[in-house]
Amino acid sequence: MTQKLVVIGAGMASGRVLEHLFENESGFEVTLFNAEARGNYNRIMLSPVLSGEKTYEDIVTHDADWYDTNGVTCHFGTHVTAIDRVAKTVTSKAGTIAYDKLLIATGSAPFIIPVPGRDLPGVITYRDLDDTNAMIDASKAGGKAVVIGGGLLGLEAAAGLAERGMDVTVLHLMDHLMERQLDEAAGFLLRRDLEKRGIAVKCRASTRAIVGKDRVEAVLLEGDETLEADLVVMAVGIRPETRLATDAGLSVARGIEVNTQMQTSDPDIFAVGECVELDGQLFGLVAPLYDQAKVLAQTLMDSPAVFTPKELSTKLKVTGCDLFSAGDFAEAEGREDIVFRDPARGVYRRLVLEDDTIVGAVMYGDTTDSNWFFGLIRDKTEITDMRETLIFGPAFQGGAPSDPLSAVAALPRDAEICGCNGICKGQIEDAITAGATDLGAVRTTTKASGSCGTCTGLVEQVLAVTLGDDFVIPAAQSICTCTDMTHEDVRRMIKSQELKSMPAVWQACGWKTSCGCHICRPPLNYYLLADWPLEYQDDPQSRFINERKHANIQKDGTFSVVPRMWGGITTPDELRAIADAADKFAVPTVKVTGGQRIDLLGVKGEDLPAIWRDLNDAGMVSGHAYSKGLRTVKTCVGTDHCRFGTQDSTGLGIKLEKTLWGSWTPHKLKLGVSGCPRNCAEATCKDIGVVCVDSGYQISIGGAAGMDVRETEILCQVPTEGEVIDVIKCVTQLYRENAKYLERIYKWMAKVGLEWIQEQVADLENRATLVARFEVSQSVYRKDPWAQHVGRAETYQPLADLTLEAAE
Repeated sequence: MTQKLVVIGAGMASGRVLEHLFENESGFEVTLFNAEARGNYNRIMLSPVLSGEKTYEDIVTHDADWYDTNGVTCHFGTHVTAIDRVAKTVTSKAGTIAYDKLLIATGSAPFIIPVPGRDLPGVITYRDLDDTNAMIDASKAGGKAVVIGGGLLGLEAAAGLAERGMDVTVLHLMDHLMERQLDEAAGFLLRRDLEKRGIAVKCRASTRAIVGKDRVEAVLLEGDETLEADLVVMAVGIRPETRLATDAGLSVARGIEVNTQMQTSDPDIFAVGECVELDGQLFGLVAPLYDQAKVLAQTLMDSPAVFTPKELSTKLKVTGCDLFSAGDFAEAEGREDIVFRDPARGVYRRLVLEDDTIVGAVMYGDTTDSNWFFGLIRDKTEITDMRETLIFGPAFQGGAPSDPLSAVAALPRDAEICGCNGICKGQIEDAITAGATDLGAVRTTTKASGSCGTCTGLVEQVLAVTLGDDFVIPAAQSICTCTDMTHEDVRRMIKSQELKSMPAVWQACGWKTSCGCHICRPPLNYYLLADWPLEYQDDPQSRFINERKHANIQKDGTFSVVPRMWGGITTPDELRAIADAADKFAVPTVKVTGGQRIDLLGVKGEDLPAIWRDLNDAGMVSGHAYSKGLRTVKTCVGTDHCRFGTQDSTGLGIKLEKTLWGSWTPHKLKLGVSGCPRNCAEATCKDIGVVCVDSGYQISIGGAAGMDVRETEILCQVPTEGEVIDVIKCVTQLYRENAKYLERIYKWMAKVGLEWIQEQVADLENRATLVARFEVSQSVYRKDPWAQHVGRAETYQPLADLTLEAAE
């Protein structure tokens, strides 16, 4: 006989219970209630939604099709108002529903500090998608935000609001941020990194009142300091949501009390997630919630298991700052510390030892070995024999050099590998067994390494351990057969030893061939030109044929000529000049390109100087459609003509194109500027994109629309055109100085991390330095090759009519 299972709450814990039940064809008839007007989504990923890196659709776990396929009757946006344990029914506005088994998964509720003004409009919490959308809406007007609470949620809220252009201050009651997870030293590093990102932090800050008439206007602190505020976010903690259980007469302490089978004081009612309490312990991290879900599913299928709380670690990614904490790191008699600090890299490690075991660990900035340390804590491993090298991780322990995968092989299946997506080693092993035999397949199947990318190496090691000789961890490739050195090796040598010519590089790097070859000369020429623009002379013979000919060679040996049209804007005179050139040189094909320009296809090689001269006479310059450099800046009409435009996107696009014109970069560089979020210029699939909004300009990077299709990720939001141009100069110079030759921005970004790029851009002193280096390079690059090749001086100075709005 089919049993009726009623579930109250469509969160991550209950969602995992249903997954287990449906995978095992348990036969339950499921009715699901959720107070939110939606089903299960990944709450862990709300922060990227807030910052603009992801959308709600990206974090949906169970969509309407999933519920429909599994026969779930859904009541979303519906509160259950009562549980009748005698009649075994639940009541809501949808009516009264009978159950055989009932699952309560009501989660937790945000704590609101009881100060005057807490109910004012503009004061919100940060717990669910509705809160996230409220913050996004509030940020559109810009202004000042005050976040009360320096824990994980508070800092993620602060980071997201800062990304959306708000002036953010974090208030924290304790001496340092995230005091439950970090010790004072690591908390200091976190605070320093947040302040570098423009987020103000006030510790030991106690809120006395929230001030305002019709809505929030300020926050009043103890000590009478007043902070202006257009938005106040309370993120000071959570409490289990137990009201339904209490009203139903279930046993409730801080949470709904359950046994190790997740059964409440009523044998037909169960509970999982943040609302439960077991032996006085509450649960807030996703790993134990998923363990609870598995145990409950087995219990409901008459195969009871036991939920045993495990030693937990916290590996967090807060605004690009890597954090790891596990065990007990409080000071106590009989304990000693091992501490490693590298201030220049922002790396900090602290191990707390007691009775020759590790009882606690805190890591900041480099959490590569965190899984290994966590295993030592959990297993209470004696560390006497490795005491001297312990702080340096598994690579420095006995046997590790001969067996570098031993640490990963020793990890249990429930060891977390991907902190961003909560993916454990066992899930990756299962995916590999099911046929995911390379990194891309594992990433697609499990999402491991698909967010921040810092766990990519660990995922590859799990692949190597699982597949053995069938998998080889990709080795870094040399720049070519002339040397064993990689691109990165060569670049480091050029910079560190100030090598400023090809012979100097060949000599210093021990090149096998003393003059290089056609494979390594182009990247070497680029690295020297990018690193020493004033000292190194460009070598045309070390460029590809398209860059030597300043036109794209076609399959029949003819060439494609593309004159530049600044921001896609042209004039009748320019169009006549193009038409006349097409007639004069018998151009067989004239095509409008995707970059808003006109391409003359089929030009004979011997005609190139003459067609350049004719187009040059009309004031047109090379469009660099052949270059490893700026191609185009695609624009929409913005405020000039469009009724939806919020800013002058065409004008800004032209300024950007004239600023970046002629710049050489590791690969081609395409930009887009859209005048409003409707995004007609497709800015969110360019290498660098700008979307104009009411409060300014959202800058994003890392898009692609070729063999790979990728949406850009939000870099920052700024209020003025001048700041847009400075930020893009800065990013372009970072890309020039750090990427491999022929590496698009999105591939470079995947290696260095968006957070690192954001950090470089947010540091105003660093930004100014990069902009200055960009200008030095442009003083060399910014020349029209067509004019030079037809033997005339520059016909057009692209910056002569360029007036930038001063950055505020």
